[in-house]
Amino acid sequence: MNIANKDLNLLLVFQMLYQERNASLAAERMALSQPALSHKLNKLRHQFGDPLFVRAPRGLTPTPRAHELAPQVQHLVEQLELFYERCDGADMLTRPARLHLYSTDYLEQTLLPRLLPILRSQAPNLVLVTHNTRGQLPREALEKGTCDLAIAGFFTDLPDTFHQQRLLGEELVVLAARSNPHLTDGLDLEAFLACEHVLTTLTGDLDGLVDRALRAQGHRRRVIAGLSSFLAPARLVSGTDLLLTCLRSLAEDAAARDPELAVYPLPLALPRVELMQIWHERTHADPLRRWFRQKVWEVANHVE
Repeated sequence: MNIANKDLNLLLVFQMLYQERNASLAAERMALSQPALSHKLNKLRHQFGDPLFVRAPRGLTPTPRAHELAPQVQHLVEQLELFYERCDGADMLTRPARLHLYSTDYLEQTLLPRLLPILRSQAPNLVLVTHNTRGQLPREALEKGTCDLAIAGFFTDLPDTFHQQRLLGEELVVLAARSNPHLTDGLDLEAFLACEHVLTTLTGDLDGLVDRALRAQGHRRRVIAGLSSFLAPARLVSGTDLLLTCLRSLAEDAAARDPELAVYPLPLALPRVELMQIWHERTHADPLRRWFRQKVWEVANHVE
């Protein structure tokens, strides 16, 4: 078949509509007006001899023919994007771009003070936007391309289309006030259980690694507060009898800021928390995003 009379740009229109299932969102992603997108959709339907996308209560739903075409179209679009990116790769660090990183406030505090100056000096037109993972893998955002990279220590059971790389590992320790009356002889398991606890919970679940380890030994601690931040709980410990079990870097940073705080070994045998960066296959070969992942790894490796 001669492709000279085919509009290859329609393949991108197909992919955006298939991913979004919503004409308005697809038009926004492509910077098109609604009439322009409707015109292209009509051309798509004529070219493939099928409606492809029909109206549904919440946007558009693909036809069986659209589902059949989708994997091939995605592959073609990715190959074309990769081709042109490789052609223009020499100036990738000078072109305006925006990257979206999903992480936590802990990682923002740990990585960004060293990462941002590198991005600013080597990719001056790059804008970094961070989002909170809220305790879950942003799978849909990674698949759609609205998330370029996700970093956390709690991602499990990744789909085959996802890649991961270890950034660093940290042990859990206990942050406490030096004036805590339960810790005059140090922190053992008995003292740990005698205190009340605060913790970080991004999902609202108060049953974490520590609680499951205690339960396996027939023990239970009293948690009085679960906060949606890794940084805020440390501020609640000073001058109280509360304990916070957290990553060592967080505890040591809090103790350095407040002489009233001290760091103790956790009186439980728990594995180190492994922080991983996760990305989707669709961005695996992208030069800019590959460069960005490398810089994140370099900064994290130094932190460790």
